[in-house]
Amino acid sequence: MRKLLKHLALAALLMAAPATMQAAGKPGTFTTGDKTFLLNGKPFVVKAAEVHYPRIPRPYWEHRIQMCKALGMNTVCIYVFWNIHEQKEGQFDFTGNNDVAEFCRIAQKNGMYVIVRPGPYVCAEWEMGGLPWWLLKKKDIKLRERDPYFMERVKIFEQKVGEQLAPLTIQKGGPIIMVQVENEYGSYGEDKPYVSEIRDCLRGIYGKELALFQCDWSSNFEKNGLDDLTWTMNFGTGANINDQFRRLGQLRPNAPKMCSEFWSGWFDKWGARHETRPAKDMVEGMDEMLSKGISFSLYMTHGGTSFGHWAGANSPGFAPDVTSYDYDAPINEYGHATPKFWELRKMMEKYNDGKKMPAVPKAPMSIITVPKFELTEFAPFIAAMTKPVNGTPKTFEEMDMGWGTMMYSTRLPEITSQSVLTGEFHDFAQVFIDKKYIGKIDRVKNEKSLTIPAVKEGAELIIIVEGMGRINFGRAIKDFKGIVGDVTLTTEKNDIEMVLTPKNWMNVAIPDDYKTATKALDMVKGVNDQVAAGKAKGSVPALAFTQGYEGSKKLGDIMKPGYHRGYFNLKKVGDTFLNFETWGKGQVYVNGHAMGRIWSIGPQQTLYVPGCWLKKGKNEIIVLDVVGPRKAVVWGQAEPELNKLQLEKSNKHNNIGDKPDLNSATPVATGAFKAGNGWQTIQFGKTAKGRYLAIECLSTQKDGERVAIAELYLQGQDGKRLSREPWKTKYANSEDEGGNHLGDKVFDLQESTYWQTEKGASAPHLLVIDLGSEQTVNALEYLPRAEQGAPGSIKNFKVYVY
Repeated sequence: MRKLLKHLALAALLMAAPATMQAAGKPGTFTTGDKTFLLNGKPFVVKAAEVHYPRIPRPYWEHRIQMCKALGMNTVCIYVFWNIHEQKEGQFDFTGNNDVAEFCRIAQKNGMYVIVRPGPYVCAEWEMGGLPWWLLKKKDIKLRERDPYFMERVKIFEQKVGEQLAPLTIQKGGPIIMVQVENEYGSYGEDKPYVSEIRDCLRGIYGKELALFQCDWSSNFEKNGLDDLTWTMNFGTGANINDQFRRLGQLRPNAPKMCSEFWSGWFDKWGARHETRPAKDMVEGMDEMLSKGISFSLYMTHGGTSFGHWAGANSPGFAPDVTSYDYDAPINEYGHATPKFWELRKMMEKYNDGKKMPAVPKAPMSIITVPKFELTEFAPFIAAMTKPVNGTPKTFEEMDMGWGTMMYSTRLPEITSQSVLTGEFHDFAQVFIDKKYIGKIDRVKNEKSLTIPAVKEGAELIIIVEGMGRINFGRAIKDFKGIVGDVTLTTEKNDIEMVLTPKNWMNVAIPDDYKTATKALDMVKGVNDQVAAGKAKGSVPALAFTQGYEGSKKLGDIMKPGYHRGYFNLKKVGDTFLNFETWGKGQVYVNGHAMGRIWSIGPQQTLYVPGCWLKKGKNEIIVLDVVGPRKAVVWGQAEPELNKLQLEKSNKHNNIGDKPDLNSATPVATGAFKAGNGWQTIQFGKTAKGRYLAIECLSTQKDGERVAIAELYLQGQDGKRLSREPWKTKYANSEDEGGNHLGDKVFDLQESTYWQTEKGASAPHLLVIDLGSEQTVNALEYLPRAEQGAPGSIKNFKVYVY
């Protein structure tokens, strides 16, 4: 009888398991067949949910995977972030929240397959695209190329990842069905030998039987497509799906089709509105793909949070990403179902083989609020100073520091009139003369200089530079932090321009980590306690260097740049959203966990704090604020604030003083674009020279539509595209700011984003781009929106270069 019950229990367990998932430990196969993937020899459509394990607290991993399964997904897709696993060269960490193998095992436990994307580059709006900062200690390194040192470190990293994941391939009874080779390399360059070497590396680690694939955009996948790899396309909500796969179908008519990144939403950057995408467009696109047997990975199904300093920055220019990676995904940042979730789940029911959809799991934690409290302890930057290094200005990398703040100081000769301080400051610099605040230089605004007053001989120039996320996309990923190169002061004396280049600097590194913060706070608290107890006199003026502060107040009473600490008590733990809208700019730690960046400009004003990192009773919070708060208060609210801007001025580029007078100018090209999707090139007929590109949109293909442009490029005399790294929008007579469709979208390297005019604005429309310097150009490349019918496409146009 006992044996019979045992057999019945086993049978019930097998019936409960999904039919498509083999039992753990039983070898299987995953291959490409005729127009379809084959799982254990049978046709299989991949319905993958992209989630990133470092962006989810480990105690919540299983819940997030179960939420993906409740959407009808059969696979999870993950990046492997090199820089979080090897934060110092040669020191690997696959424990705790870095235990990628355990994440895969949990996925298999819940009946899900796994697609692994181990880079080495991943993008993902992640610090340096996943590449470790310490690679930049070798200044001449070539990233994502066959640089000997780069490839040596790549192969070591991939081997270490393989030690974790190779035992979990489907051929060995694990959940991993595919591994990706590099990532969107066509957006970086053309180098098949490099991509081939990455392929060979991975094949040697995971075996010849495991399926390898590469992803790119429909516009560039042929640049680096290898004959023996599966090719997949990346595109977003609203895209014309037939058009996205047209060229692949011509080249490989019998290959399975897969959208390896179907973008459900978009990421947010500091100083711009929260990005959203319509649920209807997302659901209709996925429905169309499934109806045609096209596989997909929904990027993101659950975005999560770029905790600590892990948020990256986009390029051209410098556009750092916020801490939240909510992405307007169906499962929001804190793991709850959104209206998008329910719409998607309803559609996915049609493709669940007639079975009942998996249950939606209950959230592991309830949402709590925290009453407003004050952070009363304070320590200035100087309390966290490390050993100074003298000489020319050093970068973070030269000081062996990955993330944090640098303090630079030098003595100046007498300068009897105003001078202009100029340099490359990565990323947010504050300038002081004899401890008096002069102003800031913000890389986000493409600022490189600041006017400073006359100074006496021996005046101390201090520059405090905070580094933000390293660029994660495009050729600019080689992103050094701190002062990069020389600092100059330009002035005039007797009508003669004089340029001073100080060489004798003191460089002080202030690392961004919890240990540094607590050490500084504990030291200052100890001094203040001794003063309060009468065991010491004064308030230690040497510790009181703050923004323009020369005072005698207690250090704990002043609202200045530095470290602030406070405490809050909880009777019950739960997820919450701590509000920092009264603060300036910096980093937050809660109970030793690095929560992420804050910046008063928004749009994000709260930080998601998982309840699994809180505790009943006393909880500690430390805020490193590099500019200082208006009020050192914090409270926990029940909902996030991801769309509240606090800007000095509008993001729009409609200053009438920047509008060029083109009435007497001769256009380099006039005519009409063709209707429909895809790139178009307009030849100028003769070479043109100028610093500014102006495109005048006289009409659209469909009357009454708002003008839209996805991307623009200029070709040089050699027919090659010019770098757009120095480009910036100078003027636009109309921009849809609420939808984040500003002028900079036409050169943001993203084909799915676009400049769009405001609703109701009448033509003609003018967009002017500052190229950064005079350029010689022969042609203009234009890309309309990627959606079917290319809404907002320009018809009649004039192009000026001046």
